[in-house]
Amino acid sequence: MQIHIKNNHQTNRLIQLFIIAVDFAVLCVLLYFVTDAIPKSGSWDDEKERAFWMVCIFAFIIAEYFIPSVIHERAVGAGDILHRSTMLVMTQTLLSYLMLRAIRFLSRVGWHLFVMGLVMLVVIILLRFIERWIVKKLRQAGYNTRTVTFVGSDNELSHLYHKLISNPTFGYRVRCTYGHIEGLNAKGTVSDFEALLSHPEDLRLGDELYMCVPRRERELIERTASLCHHKMIKFYYVPIAEEKLNLQSVLIDDMEVMATYSSPLEEPLNRLLKRVADILLSMLFLIPTALLLPFIAIIIKCQSPGPVFFRQRRTGLDGRDFYCYKFRSMHVNVDSDRLQATKDDPRKFPFGDFMRKTNIDELPQFWNVLIGDMSIVGPRPHMLAHTEQYDKLIDKYMVRHFVKPGVTGWAQVTGFRGETRELWQMEGRVERDIWYIQHWSLWLDLRIIWMTVKTIFKRDKRAY
Repeated sequence: MQIHIKNNHQTNRLIQLFIIAVDFAVLCVLLYFVTDAIPKSGSWDDEKERAFWMVCIFAFIIAEYFIPSVIHERAVGAGDILHRSTMLVMTQTLLSYLMLRAIRFLSRVGWHLFVMGLVMLVVIILLRFIERWIVKKLRQAGYNTRTVTFVGSDNELSHLYHKLISNPTFGYRVRCTYGHIEGLNAKGTVSDFEALLSHPEDLRLGDELYMCVPRRERELIERTASLCHHKMIKFYYVPIAEEKLNLQSVLIDDMEVMATYSSPLEEPLNRLLKRVADILLSMLFLIPTALLLPFIAIIIKCQSPGPVFFRQRRTGLDGRDFYCYKFRSMHVNVDSDRLQATKDDPRKFPFGDFMRKTNIDELPQFWNVLIGDMSIVGPRPHMLAHTEQYDKLIDKYMVRHFVKPGVTGWAQVTGFRGETRELWQMEGRVERDIWYIQHWSLWLDLRIIWMTVKTIFKRDKRAY
């Protein structure tokens, strides 16, 4: 039996209040230990200790107000959880330090606040994922749900329905349907729904309404939106498949135009942030690479005659060629510039096979990152022969070259790594590369790096 909560907004509020209460409990526990750890804190009088506690708590109230938790929202990614948790703790720590300086708090507490912030960050991130898991379980049980109405018969609406309903952790339940959606019993047609707009008291639409009709039905769309606003129902318009254009809104001064794609990396500040991160991380990774180089070089030379490094021309930013460096993992062969590596590729020697499975062969690419040919995260660069081949087969293939190629990428950590035997595999990779370009953030890069690091300890079956 499904249990429906009538006012899920109130339930969301309760979830938020619970999360805030847990956060403050964590803060108070940490403050208790940090206060004891501060040198000469034993000589503090009650007023000074109270001032320290009140400043830290007040800073946390401000941080919680401006950076609230979004655990209760229907679809929250791990990257967003990491981003908000980090910003919350950073804001609290910085505000605490600045306010303590402002009130001329004489004890030196900056280092202790920093350590407390690091511990609090780890604890809060762990709590957020636990809290998110609890919310998902509640929704699977029928609590904290949202009821939706679908109006229309287009395939786009069917795709949306399956996306919303297929994952029970989103907490969506169908209220009624006007039109045809496979798998649902319609309450009526779109015409029936239009007729009922004259008698809104007979309509029970739930919390959200999704309408998918031709744009020429402007009057119907506007009347439905107006009714939804009056009844405090969220209204969403879904373009039908024939009218759906893969264009995005872009502002030129105060004028809105539509472009084939847009990316946060078009902003100079974002490009600067990404480049600074690339330089710092590439230098960090090149240190162990330099230490391992003599041992790797000896093993490669013992198992396969030829150079230690493999250098190959690949397609980079704006379609320009560059030389991509790797530790050589195959015997020297004439097919290296046209054939991908396969699972049981006879060209691989034993240590080369091990390097490919553990990503060690990719380490020299951090030199490519340092000199600016590549980025730590981005679409993986392909050999020139594949660029020429897939440009003819996949419509948006070259879009992936509007940003620098990466040592790792969103496609690689979401199931599209390795050999592409069939066209759909490359299409999936390109689709994810374009998604990354359009949704770039520093936090997304950190998430992809973390997901890549995990593959070192958990073997990826597609790594060969």
